[in-house]
Amino acid sequence: MKRRPRAGILALCLALVALWSALTACSGGRQQTTTLKVLASPELSDMRPILGELERDTGVRLDLDYRAANDADELLLGGRHGYDLAWLSSDRYLRLKLKQAGGASTAAPLSTPVMSSPVVVGLTPDVARRLRQQVPGGRLSWADIADAAATGRVHFGMVDPRHLGSGLVALVGVATAAAGTGGALRPEDVSCDRLGGFRSGQTLTADTSQELVDAFVADGRKTDALITYESELLALNKSGRLDRPLEIVYPTDGTVLSDHPLLLLDDGRRAAYDRVVDWLTGESHQQEIMRRTLRRPVSPSVRREAELSAPLGNALYFPDDLAVIEKLLTDYGDPGRPGGDQVVFLLDFSGSMRGARAASLRAAFAGLSGADATPTGKFARFHEGERLTVVRFGGGVLDERTVTVRGPTDLRALDAFIARDDYAEATAVWSALDHGYRTAADALREAPRQDVSIVLMTDGENNTGLTYDEFVRRYRALPPEVRRVPTYPVHLGEADAGELGQVAATTGGRTVDADGSSLSEAFKEIHGCD
Repeated sequence: MKRRPRAGILALCLALVALWSALTACSGGRQQTTTLKVLASPELSDMRPILGELERDTGVRLDLDYRAANDADELLLGGRHGYDLAWLSSDRYLRLKLKQAGGASTAAPLSTPVMSSPVVVGLTPDVARRLRQQVPGGRLSWADIADAAATGRVHFGMVDPRHLGSGLVALVGVATAAAGTGGALRPEDVSCDRLGGFRSGQTLTADTSQELVDAFVADGRKTDALITYESELLALNKSGRLDRPLEIVYPTDGTVLSDHPLLLLDDGRRAAYDRVVDWLTGESHQQEIMRRTLRRPVSPSVRREAELSAPLGNALYFPDDLAVIEKLLTDYGDPGRPGGDQVVFLLDFSGSMRGARAASLRAAFAGLSGADATPTGKFARFHEGERLTVVRFGGGVLDERTVTVRGPTDLRALDAFIARDDYAEATAVWSALDHGYRTAADALREAPRQDVSIVLMTDGENNTGLTYDEFVRRYRALPPEVRRVPTYPVHLGEADAGELGQVAATTGGRTVDADGSSLSEAFKEIHGCD
């Protein structure tokens, strides 16, 4: 009687062994592997060694298909993409697009941050030292970097923000600092381009972070800064490919952090997704990710390596309005396109401008030439490579001067030109604007790809020369590319606000009222718009 239980247990064990043998026979003697197809940002290629360990421990294999982050967003929005997961540098832009699309089918997927890295600036040691010497306390901001780029003291490389997240995040950082609100960018904060001076310093671009680093190393000394993820700069400094490591700058006005989230696209894969997330966010694996990729762990319990202990300071908000992102990308344009855009300033030098108004005008130009050391002044200043035509007019064109900004000498020449103290007794506003469009037409014939804009400043009503209606008839007869040149009127004093508003609307510009502020603020607000 006592042997029966033993016989039963023995039989059960034999049955389990037989079942296990059958299962392992079906899987070739190994645990079955679940394969998930993953749409991934290119910089995640450094995770390959870790993913091998993930597969061994969890039985889940991640098959990564690398696509530029912003291009990946478009693929995901299109539906029927065939991916189980997505692993992006950030999903903020994707979520804005999904929010705009609306509907249940475009709901934001489950998302889990895996590791983080801020977008920062790497400077060659000599350039970093020179810039720090010019800043009180030696702590650099985005405004300082933009100012140095505008004046040719920094030439940087950055990926194309239209395709990769680090470039887009850098634009958000620069534009947020330029707005000076301390909050998320709003449409009105980017109603005019504050990126022109910053953009003029970009001499190197690429479609992936690795291509950018390779180009920087091959570029020699022509480019002296890189704007990219902290992890990329740390890896480059460790690689031995540079004569001297770059100095990493964490701008004092803030950074935007990318948290490299893993997104669940196919709800039927939830169990496998959970296994992957649990493994990646485990403390020991967070340490391994940090060691191998030089990204910061998302787990607060993981002690950071010394090189990742630098404080990030103020965290900048990513915009919560898709229109803001689209405006930033439009304003910045193609980073591979040559700069050298042109602004035509039409300045009223009729008798009513004598005295305080003329002094205000000269102060405004001095500020744009570098005298304004405020953060907004650094973003709005004239920049290297910019072509400036200044026309002084009264009853007709008094004189004009064109310079291409190469340094302080060119800007001093413009200041001296505006300092002339001769005035006219009549005001030919619309004849002056007609002259401005002929200047724009000449500029576009010389360089069809450049952006040209016109700034018209007047403090009086038109009392000679062309009438407004005559100007409009001439304007409408211009070639299409010239008609696309916008006019930005600056209203002052007794100028006809109605007609200035009409010409702004007709040409695609907008009016700024200098009576409500100062000419300096008006010109800062309008300079660089296109």
